[in-house]
Amino acid sequence: MDNGNTQLHHRRRGEDIDRHNSSIKLRNWLNLIFMIGAVAGILIYFFGDQTIGTIVILVAMVFKIVESAIRFLH
Repeated sequence: MDNGNTQLHHRRRGEDIDRHNSSIKLRNWLNLIFMIGAVAGILIYFFGDQTIGTIVILVAMVFKIVESAIRFLH
């Protein structure tokens, strides 16, 4: 029964990425900033001042929290 009028539309894996392309780019940038900040904070914590290392890690965590909020809101 192929009448040409009925088509099944399946969600594909990349469909949401196309719809929220700008938020994906922003989330990727925020994740990159978080990862660089976390690694820098760990290095500062172990090889430098522990207080400054802790502050750097906490600031990096703010970027991750913002990224997570964007993910949950979309």
